[in-house]
Amino acid sequence: MKTKSAWERVNLARKTERPKSLDYINNIFTNFIELHGDRNFGDDKSIVGGIAELDGIPVTVIGEQKGKNAKENIERNFGMPNPEGYRKALRLMKQAEKFNRPIITFIDTPGAYPGMGAEERGQGEAIAKNLFEMSELKVPTISIVIGEGSSGGALALGVTDIIIMLENAVYSILSPEGFASILYKDASKSQEAAEKMKITSTELRRLGVIDSIVKEPEGGAQEDFKKVCNDLKNMILKDINRLSKKSQEELVEQRYEKYRKIGGI
Repeated sequence: MKTKSAWERVNLARKTERPKSLDYINNIFTNFIELHGDRNFGDDKSIVGGIAELDGIPVTVIGEQKGKNAKENIERNFGMPNPEGYRKALRLMKQAEKFNRPIITFIDTPGAYPGMGAEERGQGEAIAKNLFEMSELKVPTISIVIGEGSSGGALALGVTDIIIMLENAVYSILSPEGFASILYKDASKSQEAAEKMKITSTELRRLGVIDSIVKEPEGGAQEDFKKVCNDLKNMILKDINRLSKKSQEELVEQRYEKYRKIGGI
């Protein structure tokens, strides 16, 4: 089987029919109860979250949600969260910590919403606070990059003990188009930029940025979604079981060391 290029994986990650966060939540977990609002400004539909069970284990699940058609994408703001979305996510994570529930997040965003209103309501502060608070959570945390994982909009749900990627997902500091616009002053060079950025699951595991990869069918996760969900569920269960054996102090210390080492030579 021919190895896919980085740009081919970018296109697979962006496919409209690719499964979204709620698809994984509804197929991997049971008794999901969605919770709404940040208790400050409002509810952001580009981030979904709540409590659920994973083979009888109470967990908190949070995901960035894109739409599958134009109407859904408008409702979900094309998967680009506002600050109230990140504050909702943090509210749910702190609740999970209070009740000692593992946290699983699903990352799938082209980036945080850059609109004027989002900036006025503290987009940068909301993302930064999530990074800070997630680094010190005293419960097991796992993030899964299921599609696009771009910029701080992705990282705001990604400071976790374990980072899993689907094989055709991408995880990067910004989109290839944005990278090309900055570096080459030409967004049309996005294909070249994708190759330079080291954004594929294989490259990121080799660099130590992520921990595990879930294999996908040739055409993407949607081609055999049941198997992808089963493989991902087994991986999550294995990681939760391992992380749950650690003390709170060990979890925080090892998470700190993990992120100190990322990018090291």
